[in-house]
Amino acid sequence: MAKVNKNMLIGQLIKLDPNIVAILMRAGMHCIGCPSAQMESLEEAAMVHGLDADILVQQINDFLGE
Repeated sequence: MAKVNKNMLIGQLIKLDPNIVAILMRAGMHCIGCPSAQMESLEEAAMVHGLDADILVQQINDFLGE
C-alpha cells in the first residue's frame, strides 16, 4: 500500500493514482488541472485553500488502502 504525505507534490499524487483528483476536488481544490498546481505540495495547496493537510493525507491514505 502506498502512503502519501503532505510534502508530496500534487503531480506525484495524481501520478500515483489519478482517482486522488476526486478526493481533492471534493475538498474544494478545483484548480488541480492548473499546471502550477502540479508543482505544489499537498500542504501548500491545502494552505492556499484553507484546508487541513493532515486530514487530506488521511483521506487519501484511507482511499489507497481500500
